[in-house]
Amino acid sequence: MNAIKKNRLIILAAVFAILLVVYFVFLYKLQIIEGEAYYKESRNQQVTTSTVVAARGNILDRYGRVIVSNKSSYDLTINESELFPSDESVDSNAMILKLVKLIREYGEDYIDELPITTEPPFEFTDISDTDKARLQAYMKTNKVDENATAVEVLSSMRSRYKIDSNYTAEEARIIAGIRYAVNVRYLINTSDYVLVQDADMKLISIIRENNMLGVDVKESFMRGYNTAYAAHILGYVGLMNDSEYEKYSELGYSGDAKVGKSGVEYAFEKYLHGTNGTVQVTSAADGTIISKTYTTEPEPGNNVYLTIDIALQEATERALATTVNALREKRGYDTSEDLLGDDDDDDVTPTPTPTPTPTPSQTPDGEDEEDKVDDEITGAGAVVVDVKTGEPLAIASWPTYNASTMLENYSKLLTAKYSPLFNRALQGTYAPGSTFKPCTAIAGLTEKVISTSTRIQCTGVYTKYAAQGYTPQCWIYASHLTHGFDNVTEALRDSCNIFFYTVGNNLGIDKLEKYARLFGLGESTGIEIYEETGNMSSRANHYDYAGTEWVVGDTLQAAIGQADSIFTPLQLAEYCAAVANNGQRHSASILKEVRSYDYSEKVMQRTSEVLSTVDTKQYNWDAVHEGMQLVAKHPQGSAYATFYDYSASTVACKTGTAQKGENITNDGIFICFAPVDDPEIAIAVVIERGGSGANCAPVARSILETYFSIKGASDVTETEGSLLK
Repeated sequence: MNAIKKNRLIILAAVFAILLVVYFVFLYKLQIIEGEAYYKESRNQQVTTSTVVAARGNILDRYGRVIVSNKSSYDLTINESELFPSDESVDSNAMILKLVKLIREYGEDYIDELPITTEPPFEFTDISDTDKARLQAYMKTNKVDENATAVEVLSSMRSRYKIDSNYTAEEARIIAGIRYAVNVRYLINTSDYVLVQDADMKLISIIRENNMLGVDVKESFMRGYNTAYAAHILGYVGLMNDSEYEKYSELGYSGDAKVGKSGVEYAFEKYLHGTNGTVQVTSAADGTIISKTYTTEPEPGNNVYLTIDIALQEATERALATTVNALREKRGYDTSEDLLGDDDDDDVTPTPTPTPTPTPSQTPDGEDEEDKVDDEITGAGAVVVDVKTGEPLAIASWPTYNASTMLENYSKLLTAKYSPLFNRALQGTYAPGSTFKPCTAIAGLTEKVISTSTRIQCTGVYTKYAAQGYTPQCWIYASHLTHGFDNVTEALRDSCNIFFYTVGNNLGIDKLEKYARLFGLGESTGIEIYEETGNMSSRANHYDYAGTEWVVGDTLQAAIGQADSIFTPLQLAEYCAAVANNGQRHSASILKEVRSYDYSEKVMQRTSEVLSTVDTKQYNWDAVHEGMQLVAKHPQGSAYATFYDYSASTVACKTGTAQKGENITNDGIFICFAPVDDPEIAIAVVIERGGSGANCAPVARSILETYFSIKGASDVTETEGSLLK
């Protein structure tokens, strides 16, 4: 036994001896024979740690159709240590010109941030707040007079950046612009300077082939749009400015992070923004990447589902454009006009916000047929909402623009014929005209000023305040006619001003204001993207709008949707939905739910929220609903011409016109809901200088036809966790 153990020990010792010999041989080879080679190789390698940008979350519609996603891109950035070495071994200015020449020869251009024209005579250009802050920081640090001209600023830059006098003025401007963009980053907290965004791979290859120093290629993401519609809703993403950096840096955002600037991108930034990772990159002296090691994996942002139905959104925008162009063409305006002033296909959005004028109505909707001078349609908006939840299904503004090209066309959009970034559906405020009369009717019925059987005689002229010199008329009296004795249902059908003057006078403005606010008129709708709240006529702020104290005539005008009342199309749609829903008003939140980046986990599920309720008897609602239904189906109804042959479902509606002042064609307003027996959707349409609410009705009919067509289609079924193409 002892002999066996002794043999085993000898064998084990021999194995260890052999392993030691092998180890020392390899160690000798690595350190002595090949040591110098490995040492040189290690000196020629560089290990850097960089940020891996996390992909932003997708934006989807209510049925899981992806509206906005991401696409990989490559940005060209300046490598300052290479382009501006401390030993000045590189002619930085010559290198900059060579780089710009390569970029331009390829057909691209670089991003120029210096707010000075590119050719003499040099002048300052219109600049953003961020650009202004950068320029002021530069001038202060370099002791340039704050009142210096653009020429004087460039002169100081030529001196600071040692730009040789042999360079032309244009060449010196290029060099100064890029050096300024790099230099100013040290003076103010902002994102890295990107020379070329989303550079083509061929351009990157050309730069590599020409051994251009001072240029790095940085992998990034750009937003990809799967629709040409919904631009005003979606918003856009951009690099942070200084104030945004102060806000988001506290949340751990890197200095070069892109954030939502408007719309859904801004409203749901906290869900959409991902968490960046880090990677160690080992590269050879020639820039060849040898290896990558992720020290922290990036985590993409969450996916946001909207309440919008993108198919209905597209149909709504098309219907709005079709009707507006038909009206413009009828009035002799060129519908092929390029509002951007170039040859691309981008549309723009105008800005004017109408101001209500408390003048008597002369048509069912309040339209004055005389003195039409300025009848050019300047814009329009339409909103479709779910009656039972208040969720917006479509929010359209005309003209619109292409979100995918918005940033590159931004300067053109700012100076276009109509302000392109103005969202009429949420920010345009309009006098509601006769579309306000259902509110007056419900207020009068609930407060028992009238009953469903009360009849009021239309005499053509309201004479109660004749002694004070105030005698407003009914629209029909312009033809020396009257409506006779109307009950509330018939008064809605006929849009009789005398009826609603009487109800408004007996109610008083305070009670009228109370019910308007319960319907959400002049109140926030609860939508997460920026909206105006408008104004409901009241004693409290009348002086601010009119410059006079409140008088009884203002109450009469408020009762028919004039005076100081101005509301957004979204508010009008939610108001119409509340009328259809027997007084229950829901939040107009546009967020349906949020899911994790891989769709496996539900991060947030929104539930319907009731904001207010108008409590009245069902027979009061029935009377108002019937009156609105007669507007569409009775020959005397102002929307009969549009809906007389409409059989898809019954429609309840109200037309209206907002007085805009002398020699300006009135705005057209239209609201409706359908089906009457079991309402599903409510619609509001506004056309600036549309002439009458009846002119807006074709937009609503087209939307209704699309909605019920989509509803009947088998490929649009809201299924939990499913994605539809």
